[in-house]
Amino acid sequence: MLLSSFNIFSATPRKPVRHQRHQPKNVPANLPDSIPLSQKLPVGSEVVEDEIKLSGDSLQITPVDTVAVVNAPGLNAISDSTSTKADVRVVKMFNPDPVRAVWLSALFPGLGQIYNRKYWKLPILVAGYMALGYGTSWNNGMLRDYTRAYSDLMDNDPATRSYMDFFPPTTKEENLNKTWLTATMKNRKDFYRRNRDLCIIGMVGVYLVAMVDAYVDASLAHFDITPDLSLDWAPAVIPDSRNNLPGVGLQWALTF
Repeated sequence: MLLSSFNIFSATPRKPVRHQRHQPKNVPANLPDSIPLSQKLPVGSEVVEDEIKLSGDSLQITPVDTVAVVNAPGLNAISDSTSTKADVRVVKMFNPDPVRAVWLSALFPGLGQIYNRKYWKLPILVAGYMALGYGTSWNNGMLRDYTRAYSDLMDNDPATRSYMDFFPPTTKEENLNKTWLTATMKNRKDFYRRNRDLCIIGMVGVYLVAMVDAYVDASLAHFDITPDLSLDWAPAVIPDSRNNLPGVGLQWALTF
């Protein structure tokens, strides 16, 4: 910056004298300190020129080097990249609650697996309940039929003969051994009762297993064993000392 003043009424006004600028050691002396204004500047650039102030009978000139303030695209790119790095999205990790998973599974089978996001277990759970439910219904129906037949057989009432429905229409009751028939009806009744009870116990077992599975899944949601557990297998030639002929087999190694 250059600061000088002169009197406008003086006959020989002094010309502004530019002070010698200090040149840094690492900058060449012939390096221009301004940008030619004939050069086309990018959009957004600003040019600062000399400023003239008139105060009373004196004129003050504040010369300023012509400076072109250039908004370099590279600087904008650096600024954008910096802001992008600063704008880091925080990803919230899913951390299920084991107690909540158990209560959901107890409320309705399968809700605990849905809460733990183990959707692939739902078809297995539904298939187990459907199979056991069908077995319970079918065995209960057979138990009901054999129980009525056994009761009709034991009451000695000729009007109640439902046990004859298990035989072809051409079969006559006189040709049947009543002792064998009574033992058969009783054994079948007990057989279907036991199967029905086993199916009910199985449904209760699946219900409890679903609760335990929901609790274990929620507790071990972030437990990782992949770095320490691996199984490698490859075909191998196995020597046979008895026949002196090699055999072909598989060789596997378990790392844990």
